[in-house]
Amino acid sequence: MDRVNVIRDRINTKLKPQSVDIRDDSNLHVGHVGASTGGGHFTVRIISDHFSGKSVLERHRMVYQSLEDLMPGEIHALSIKALTPEELT
Repeated sequence: MDRVNVIRDRINTKLKPQSVDIRDDSNLHVGHVGASTGGGHFTVRIISDHFSGKSVLERHRMVYQSLEDLMPGEIHALSIKALTPEELT
């Protein structure tokens, strides 16, 4: 399974999102020190009711906890946009 699908599976299992979009930005970091170790750079946008009442920091911690065993190996860098469904409107 490729890294994007592994990330998607972990997020879906832990956060039960209505929506999750994952972009692999690794190609933009060729030559970067982190890229040389094989870790990928990813951007995620997650819409989940689990984020209701949580601060941005708490939301990011929730995402990191769902992916913790992939960092720093498979994931070198992760940009997170974590929203509730209400924040979309």
